Amino acid sequence: MGFRGIHLALSLVCLVAAALPGQAEEDQGAGVRIELNSLDPVEGACRISFVIQNGHGHDIDNAVFEAVLFDAEGRVERLTLFDFGALPAARPRVRQFVVPGLACDGLGRVLINGSETCAGDGLPPGACMEGLELESRTDVELIG
Repeated sequence: MGFRGIHLALSLVCLVAAALPGQAEEDQGAGVRIELNSLDPVEGACRISFVIQNGHGHDIDNAVFEAVLFDAEGRVERLTLFDFGALPAARPRVRQFVVPGLACDGLGRVLINGSETCAGDGLPPGACMEGLELESRTDVELIG
């Protein structure tokens, strides 16, 4: 392979490498992703663990979501706020919330009812709710 061939091959490698970060951002989604990861009974309460990822290109300085907890029969058990705090761009975070007086086995569904707070420089309006992806690794459904 001559000089031109090597130069062309190196140029192609550089182009592919430059495209990879954009592809990774694209693959993670353009919104927030929340996964209900586990429910653990603790003394007189239920510890709810979430994995959350900010898919935006900018950090979220503060994210607070309003959640509705439904019992196994589908009745509203309570309305609460989950403060997920700071969510750096493209990095997963685990957040745990201990809900007093809630039996984990009595929880039937969690509704993300809206975003109470979603603040950060460069974030578009509605950044925490538009493109919101929800998933559950438990028997409890996570909806929005």
